[in-house]
Amino acid sequence: MARREELTDEQWTLIEPLIPELPRREDGRGRPWRDTREVMNGVLWILRSGARWQDLPDRFPPYQTCHRRFQQWAREGTLRKVLEALAQDLKERGDLDLSECFIDATFIVAKKGGSEWERPSGAKVRSSWRWQTALVFLSPSTRRLLARMKSPLSEKLSLKFLPLSSPPD
Repeated sequence: MARREELTDEQWTLIEPLIPELPRREDGRGRPWRDTREVMNGVLWILRSGARWQDLPDRFPPYQTCHRRFQQWAREGTLRKVLEALAQDLKERGDLDLSECFIDATFIVAKKGGSEWERPSGAKVRSSWRWQTALVFLSPSTRRLLARMKSPLSEKLSLKFLPLSSPPD
């Protein structure tokens, strides 16, 4: 059974084609590659939590493996594509547009069928795939990464974190 902070099967089906195949040695030697989905879950856990790589929980592949692939994916543009696809999925399937949901570092969800808004509370909301995915984008680590990769998501998210109490110029 997948943990709440791991990619859902639907999310994995969406992003798996964006991740290049890992090269195989012609002589067949060496350790087998760790499962790409497990590594991506580890990378997303780091982005979501802002923790150090060394603090990656044991349920994920070794932090060195996750960090190495993170660097490779960031360098190749794979991570940008994955994050943008997850944001689009959140908008389409999760009815949650990142450009509209973050206000002064808080997250607001609409109540189903009504015009009232509320902060998420309760285990059901916090453990939902929507909430767990949104937390990836709320993280300062992800915002810095998206800015460095020049993703259009970077500008969309940075506008949402301006302090509301600042007087206008």
